[in-house]
Amino acid sequence: MTPFLSPFCIATTMSQDGPSTSAPPAFEPHTIELDSVDAGKIINVSLYSGRAEVTRSYTFDVNTGQNQVVINGLPSVMDRDSLRVQGRGEATIQDVNVSDVTRSPLPPTPNSAELDRLLDQKQRAEKALDRCKKSLKSLETLFSTMHIQHVDVSQLGDIMDSYETTAEKLDDKVTALEKEIKELDVKIKEQRAAAAPKNPKDTGVCASIGIFAEQEGSIDLILVYAVSSAWWRAGYDIRVDMELKATPVTLIYKALVRQDTGESWENVPLTLETATPSYGFDLPTLREWKLSMYKPMPLMPPPPPAPLFAAAPGGAVKRLRVPLAKSRSSAHHSIEEEADEDGSFNFDAEAPAMAQASASVVSKGNVSATFKVPGLVNIPSGAGERSFTIVELNLGAAMSWIAVPKEEAKVALKAKIQNSSEYTMLPGKASVYVDGSFISKIDVPPVNPNENFECPLGLDPSIRIKYLPLQKIVSTTGFYTKTANYTYTQRIVVQNTKSVPINPLKIIDQIPVSEDVQINVKLMNPSLKPPVSGPSPGPSGSGGSPSSSTSASPVGSVTAQEGAKTTKRMSIITGPAINPNASPLPITPSYSKGQVPVGDGVIAQWDGSDDPTVDVEALGKNGKLNWLCEIPPLGTLNLSLQYEVNTPAKTTVIGL
Repeated sequence: MTPFLSPFCIATTMSQDGPSTSAPPAFEPHTIELDSVDAGKIINVSLYSGRAEVTRSYTFDVNTGQNQVVINGLPSVMDRDSLRVQGRGEATIQDVNVSDVTRSPLPPTPNSAELDRLLDQKQRAEKALDRCKKSLKSLETLFSTMHIQHVDVSQLGDIMDSYETTAEKLDDKVTALEKEIKELDVKIKEQRAAAAPKNPKDTGVCASIGIFAEQEGSIDLILVYAVSSAWWRAGYDIRVDMELKATPVTLIYKALVRQDTGESWENVPLTLETATPSYGFDLPTLREWKLSMYKPMPLMPPPPPAPLFAAAPGGAVKRLRVPLAKSRSSAHHSIEEEADEDGSFNFDAEAPAMAQASASVVSKGNVSATFKVPGLVNIPSGAGERSFTIVELNLGAAMSWIAVPKEEAKVALKAKIQNSSEYTMLPGKASVYVDGSFISKIDVPPVNPNENFECPLGLDPSIRIKYLPLQKIVSTTGFYTKTANYTYTQRIVVQNTKSVPINPLKIIDQIPVSEDVQINVKLMNPSLKPPVSGPSPGPSGSGGSPSSSTSASPVGSVTAQEGAKTTKRMSIITGPAINPNASPLPITPSYSKGQVPVGDGVIAQWDGSDDPTVDVEALGKNGKLNWLCEIPPLGTLNLSLQYEVNTPAKTTVIGL
């Protein structure tokens, strides 16, 4: 509606001297005082990661004309500039003013004298307690310094009785004083609580709103304001059931909410916002990048030394006096030359000027998702965190096992979980349960819909690994130039005690890397080829054989024959689930990444070959390799790692 403004009226009266004009009577607007908590109702709360937006509704009657509405008791943590006022009814909002309420000094209350008395009584009790403790300490010191040589044996019993009686009295007095102090603390707390202001209008923020009403009636006023000291964070329960195949992961998405705003949120609809405001972000600007040749500053040649003797007119020899201060100043010649007369320095004009700090501007960030908590919730102020379940999701996951037996002969289990839901997962802590048992707490990264994230599931004791002692064979070759050959063989035994197959199991190991041209390291088994760029021919045909020039023993009891037998390997599944009963896929070696089959259900590769983003030319340069294995139920797998190190004879190699 359009605002209605009534014109001012000028009253004119007649007198004996003629017409006269008088000012209208003072106009007093109708004042309406409301308490924010008692008169208002929270109809919505939008909670962000570090603030909240509260919407309150008020219903009251107004008079015709000007009305001044004063709302007391708004939270002190309210952002004054965020207040927005809306309304419904036959009235117009004219102005809004926000001010802080200053608490007036409290008048003396009847219980002030009682509070002073309790404080004095507590102070006396604390001093008495301190004296008793010092007396006990002095008594112990006196008793410990007594020596049998200075005490009559006949008086020993009296001394012990006197010590026991005195110490017992002091102990009883200490106990009584400590109890008295605790009781006084409770009474003092009660008195202070009784003296505290009970009216919310004594503290907080006050909003004054001018409203012009065309007619008497009831109107609805809505206040929307932002408050700090309120936040929410994401929390998760990840429950894994190893018996389920399609969706083994149940993820419970929770919101942990807390607010310390000073006002209670009772029976309010709660909306969780994931918007992250950015503060003062300015797009950086690239400065001009210049290149120039380095030109060293020319050194000033030192002045020639002045002669100590000079020929005077007439042939006489005259001794010259050289001031020492001037000769010393030549050492600082380069600095003094660059300084101006007023002591300032001339900086290089090409150097960029230092940036000056500037004020930042608050801007709103992008909204990732909005969650609506079902029903109405109660969140008191200062009551700690409260947990609300956003959604429970059944997600697919690909299970995998990984071990580094050289460092520790244990197998870790992890799941690659796919977020197949429409919910955006925020960073947060997660409690992980496997088959009902608590495993660990992990940090969940931000995950968008249809993205994957890895979840460690602890150790799997049902898979046992033995890292056998390293075998070493030393030989010497050469006639004139002797070369020492060290052949190392490392055997690894893996046993699956489960009644289901394990697929995939990654075993990571390494060979040494030479940093000297005189030290040559050669991998014998598995016969991994150095990585090459681009596709290579298949395993059959010339130039496509993965075999090494040195014959290598096969891994396990099955030999991988070139071009004669198709070996099988595990399948790395990135979809929702893994079916352990499915037949393993045939191995297709990727020679561009150095992957070769070495046994039934086993493939060897340079570490990182299964990463699609890896730099192929960097594979194997760090000496790390791994086996991807499929182990049948109650099966055992034998792996072998063999490498050779060649060095000049009679030299010491660091690291072997």
